[in-house]
Parts: sequence; C-alpha cells; structure tokens
Amino acid sequence: MALLEVKNLVTEFHTEGGVARALDNVSFTLERGKVLGIVGESGSGKSVTAFSLMNLVDKPGLISGGEIMFNGENLRTASVKRWSQLRGDRIAMVFQDPMMSLNPVMRVGAQLAETVAIHRKASRLEVEQQVLEALKRVGIPAPAERMKAYPHELSGGMRQRVAIANAIINKPDLIIADEPTTALDVTIQAQILYEMKHLARESGTALIWITHDISVVKDLADEVCVMYAGRIIERGPVAQIINHPLHPYTRGLIDSLPHAENHGKRLYSIPGATPPLLSLPPGCSFAPRCSRAKPGCGMTPPVFRAESREHRCFFPLA
Repeated sequence: MALLEVKNLVTEFHTEGGVARALDNVSFTLERGKVLGIVGESGSGKSVTAFSLMNLVDKPGLISGGEIMFNGENLRTASVKRWSQLRGDRIAMVFQDPMMSLNPVMRVGAQLAETVAIHRKASRLEVEQQVLEALKRVGIPAPAERMKAYPHELSGGMRQRVAIANAIINKPDLIIADEPTTALDVTIQAQILYEMKHLARESGTALIWITHDISVVKDLADEVCVMYAGRIIERGPVAQIINHPLHPYTRGLIDSLPHAENHGKRLYSIPGATPPLLSLPPGCSFAPRCSRAKPGCGMTPPVFRAESREHRCFFPLA
C-alpha cells in the first residue's frame, strides 16, 4: 500500500470575480522512502498542492473534492485535533523562507525542543539529545553552539538547515518541501539536496520536493509531476521525463535550462505566460502558448496512460 495516495484533489478559491480552481483533479501516489518532484512555473498550483496536503488552505480557499489517503486514512475527513496530531509528527513541511517558519525571538534549540515536546513524552536530556542529533543530520557544524543561537544570527543556508531539522526531528513518514533552496547559493543547495535524498533512503521517509527548476529534481526525485494551470499535465519516472518528455510544456521547461551547448547564447523561454485561473482558455490551458496546438486542442485533454507514464496532450511529442 502506498504511503500517500491523492485522488482527484480539487482546491478552489471563491473570490468576488468568480471561482478560481487552483487544483483541478490532481492525482498521484507516493511510496515510503521515495522522492516525488513537483515542478512548474509560478501559478501552476505547486504550493497550493503542498498547503492542501497539509490542510493549511485558508479562506477564501476551500478543498472541495477528492481524497488524501495517508497510511490508509482519508485526511479529508480528519478532525482539527487529528491534524494537530499529524502535523510536525507524521507529516512535516519545510517552507520556502525559513524566517517565516522560525520564531525570531526563540533560540534554535528551544524551537526544535518544542516540536518534540508537543508530540512526545521525554525527559529534558532526551529532548536535548534528539535536537542535537537532528542538527547533526542536516550537516550543521558545532550543533551544541547553534542550539543557543537565534535565527537572525545564522546565515540563510544555516536557517534553512534548521528548518529541515525541525521537520525531520520526529522522524515523520512524509516531508513536504516547498521550494526550500530557491534563495540559497548553488553549493549550499547541492548539499541540502544530497542530505534530503540520503535522509529519504536511510530512514524510509517519503519526500515531496516542490520546485520551479526541473534540473533540481533530476538527481533527487524518483518520479516527477509537471503542473500547469492547476493540473498535472505529465507524470512519470524522472529519467524518462527528462530524457523523453511527452508534453510540449515539459519540453519547454527542459529547453529553457542553461547548458554547455548554449553557452553565450540567449536562453530559450516559453512564449507567453501562465493564464489567470479566473479566465482559463477553453480546452487545453497550454494551447495558446504551444507551437503544436491544433483545432482539437479546444477540447479538454483527458489523462493518457502508457505503462509508467501519463500525460494530458492530444498531440504528444514522439
């Protein structure tokens, strides 16, 4: 049985201008110890997926359909008390900006200790050892000293490592990371990616890694979901998606990456922009930006499946 099974998840935002469907029948599964990458441009629905999985969608947002099966339990029907038990214990999240998730007036050690104390009964010494171990696992040097520091006394990379330590400290079954390395330099980003992949393999923790950069998931994820305008438009094993994309949007994301062959040349960019959710074009949402669009794209493409791959395109790449 999969650890996480998302079935036809729908999240809407009810505004004065109408109903914006930020997630439109999103479905995927994730097994223990596996890493799932979710990629797409800003506005594609990646972060809304993360917040929906954590039941953190605020009004005017509403999760209006679908199922979130976690360890066989449908979290769509879970109570507020049950969610309080799960968050930070069995399911944890790493946010994009650690300064938004870390308390600026609490020392690092106290914040991690609080995460343990909420969900576990342990002595002060046991909690301190657990905090030290978590800081060591994310590669923080001199963890005993860092425990006494406030978040503003640490570098951006260190703060993000603390946020990750806070997520892993209770050894959750699932960690959702929402673009946690976007603001970090490439060296620190590479270290954190390596550590998170090692964590998933070592402890059996499942990981959802959300990013706008498809190159980030190339060496991290086992499977990748490509999102556009609230839908998963392509899904499959990461190597197959990178080497042989089927959807033109996925091909565009890959072509926009810098590499040795286009050194000194103008980088490719997908023409146009992601459409507003309140005024999506009929049929395929990507059609107005797609060079392969034909009259048939005026209809909404279903999910086409073949072996381990699936996509939403009437005219996929060969």
